[in-house]
Amino acid sequence: MGKPYSVLVIDDHPLLRRGICQLVTSDSDFTLFGEAGSGLDAMSAVSESEPDIILLDLNMKGMTGLDTLNALRQEGVTSRIVILTVSDAKQDVIRLVRAGADGYLLKDTEPDLLLDMLKNAMLGHRVISDNVQEYLSELNSSVNEQEWIENLTPRELEILQHLAEGQSNRIVAEQLHISEGTVKVHVKNLLRKANAKSRTEMAVRYLNQ
Repeated sequence: MGKPYSVLVIDDHPLLRRGICQLVTSDSDFTLFGEAGSGLDAMSAVSESEPDIILLDLNMKGMTGLDTLNALRQEGVTSRIVILTVSDAKQDVIRLVRAGADGYLLKDTEPDLLLDMLKNAMLGHRVISDNVQEYLSELNSSVNEQEWIENLTPRELEILQHLAEGQSNRIVAEQLHISEGTVKVHVKNLLRKANAKSRTEMAVRYLNQ
């Protein structure tokens, strides 16, 4: 899929946000889509186009990271959203992943490892810091996987197969010769049919069925 990956950094601490932006742009696989100091600023930033990755702080004043994540998903934003936080609390990890986060990374992660994790996220993997990985065992779903897949249209199934390969909306659109907006509509319908919070969750369940 297309590199460099564009990244939006959302954090209400200016110094920390600047440091994260500098880290991201130090790797040629990434470009800086933008930065935002609040959830409201983030919503404005993605109103016309989406980054490939959104790095989202959890503990922010006003709209929290969870509020922002929910708002972004409700607006149909399909970017990979990775939480970057100091909180290793079990309830935070479970709550954010259930809400549709594609990753949960701690701010004490080594810089090189953080960049590698973001690249893994773009390949369709859910990226979780080792310290909190064990909490995910409680996220096992009882959804009948075969049933929702059987209810997909041929086009939806085709797009799901591309998503499972970690492809972005732009790449899927190019491969299928349709508009990116059309792909986005299909992705929203897929998420609804799968009762999934994120495209990563949906892809993993499709590959495991």
